[in-house]
Amino acid sequence: MIVVGVDGSVTARAAVEWAVNDAFRMRLPLRIVHAVDRGPYQIARFPEAGLSDALLREGRRILHEAAALARERQPTVEVTTQNIEGTPAAVLRELDKEAVEIVLGSRGLGGFAGALMGSVSTHVAGHAHCPVVVIRAGQRPARGEIVVGMDDSPGCEPALAYAFEQARLRGAALRVVHSWQLPVHAFAPEVSYDLDEIRTAQHRVVENRVAAITGDHPEVAVVCEAPSAHPVDALVSASEQADLLVVGSHGRGAVGAMLLGSVSRGVLHHSRCPVAVVRG
Repeated sequence: MIVVGVDGSVTARAAVEWAVNDAFRMRLPLRIVHAVDRGPYQIARFPEAGLSDALLREGRRILHEAAALARERQPTVEVTTQNIEGTPAAVLRELDKEAVEIVLGSRGLGGFAGALMGSVSTHVAGHAHCPVVVIRAGQRPARGEIVVGMDDSPGCEPALAYAFEQARLRGAALRVVHSWQLPVHAFAPEVSYDLDEIRTAQHRVVENRVAAITGDHPEVAVVCEAPSAHPVDALVSASEQADLLVVGSHGRGAVGAMLLGSVSRGVLHHSRCPVAVVRG
């Protein structure tokens, strides 16, 4: 199933639309989830009668509106809703065991998304074992292109596989971007570098990695790029003409998993299109 978190915000609505369309393409059910977080209101000295019931009612209202939107957009998709008690980040983390993908908005009402790349988005994207898609509000015409960032580590393979599948489902082209930068000492005048040779080598890295997976998706048109640029700059630029930007997250161990890498964090802040973070 695909899980989408909602809190009644504009970006949550955009997340529902994106999620139900992806559920239709994947032929999967959609579960719409709202977190009933009592934490901010549990002040022992100043209890408020009926607050718990009010929070539950508001959650049901939000879920009802989100489900109606999903069914309007894709009537054949199976849609269920859940009002779950807990903090938004904890609720979504628990669901990653069942979900093929988790979708949430980039800005919310202090619920699922919080501020742009706020604590919830950072936590979920850094911890979830399934792909996490962060959606911005606002309609964009379809560009017919998926962009994926890759490096020369095996950790990028899950992101590549996810991007290929998204391109296949949408009938879109796939742009694979592997940016590179000269080492600092390359600018020392006594050291000579053949930039054409470096560019050729970097293109070969991309093509060899992509060749290993194209056989499973022969219908996907692939363009490989190896620009000399910072990865965030290269990917944000590519996102201008993309329907989805896919990046890997290489958190390692208990501490590593708590933090998104600088590239993942940077593109989530600045991308012009939805971003999928895929754990390596």
